Amino acid sequence: MAGQYMGFGALLRRWRKAAGVTQARTAKALGMSERTYRKIERGATPPRLSRTQCESLVTLLGLDRDERHALLLYNIGSTLVPPSGAGQPELQQALRLLIDRQMPSPAYLCDQHWNILAFNTAMAEWWPWVMEPGANLIRWALTASEARFQYQDWDQHASAYVKILKFAQAIRPNDVELRQLIDEVKKDPDVRHVWETEHDMGESRDGHVFRMNIPTLDWETIEVVSHVLYPASMPDCRFVVITWVEGNEDDERDALGGMRNAWAATTANQNDVATAQRHAHNRAAEDAATRWRREAAALASRTVVATSEQAAAQAGAKGVPLPAISQILGADTQLTLSPDKRIVVWAVEEAIGCWSVTHVSPATVIARVPRATLADARLVEMRQLVRAALPADPSAAAVRIGQLLDERDTEQRVLRDVLDAIQAIDTQAP
Repeated sequence: MAGQYMGFGALLRRWRKAAGVTQARTAKALGMSERTYRKIERGATPPRLSRTQCESLVTLLGLDRDERHALLLYNIGSTLVPPSGAGQPELQQALRLLIDRQMPSPAYLCDQHWNILAFNTAMAEWWPWVMEPGANLIRWALTASEARFQYQDWDQHASAYVKILKFAQAIRPNDVELRQLIDEVKKDPDVRHVWETEHDMGESRDGHVFRMNIPTLDWETIEVVSHVLYPASMPDCRFVVITWVEGNEDDERDALGGMRNAWAATTANQNDVATAQRHAHNRAAEDAATRWRREAAALASRTVVATSEQAAAQAGAKGVPLPAISQILGADTQLTLSPDKRIVVWAVEEAIGCWSVTHVSPATVIARVPRATLADARLVEMRQLVRAALPADPSAAAVRIGQLLDERDTEQRVLRDVLDAIQAIDTQAP
């Protein structure tokens, strides 16, 4: 069922069922308790399995070569799964990839007003509200009735979010959208009471360990850790990962060994506000100073797709395959020339169902091709690359070719002079 089995746990469950093996036997092969293994199948983040543990699973479950490869891959990282919220044009490919790679842990990206910009599949399955138009974390946490059932000790969480709003207000007192959000949530009587009685501030929920009741896990109570980071390429946004941790049953200590709900007592002061303002200004300055570099580097940005056809499609409808030169550059390489965009889509199969794609200039490919190999089909493809590297206008292209030929003639003349000098020295040697 959606939300119950996902990511690595889903693979384990499918393989185990196909092999007719019990959870107890599988847990024993991995050297862990059956209870811990059950939670892994349902989505809890396991420790990285060792090569020995992986080989034990291969033997026990009778995995074939491709399944063994997938098992090893999941224990060095996961493959890309397109997120449900990938439609925002401002979301960079690199961040989108990072969000997807957090599976099976829920992850999302929000702006400085907590509007949800993107999320992965686990986030959508655990908390479907992120798929709604205008989804906003603060609005949901403080005003949605379902949030009051899902957060254990909702009053403490409401105080934490009110602290965050007050901190943001102190940093950005003239922020109109922030003011509108605060006015909206304060319409709720319970939230207004918290606002009037909570006088402290808090910057974020980074590192908070708390319990939640998850509907898609049959309302099981689980313990999670909230990780909050600020992407350098989008400094006003927050990248958040929710990690499901397996702790003890002690109500006094959380899964990481700290005092239960210690975050509820944390507060920020005016020095923290000044520091946050300074950091925000620095991030904005760095963003402005490096924006031109990021735009220039966009040509070489890396994406990940599932098939070679999807990679080739990035060259457009008039894309020209370059199979002969692709073979020279690597057995798992596929090059596709885009005459319209004047780029080459360079795709490499890193794993089954995982193609890494980079857009490069034709000159980049030309420089990598050994001249001694140019014949037949390779020569035809090289001509296409050279033409794409020249100006589109025929007259301008002809002028550029003349310049290049003059440069090559000069290079050859200098090389011959140096060669003659070397040979003259050799003939004079004793």
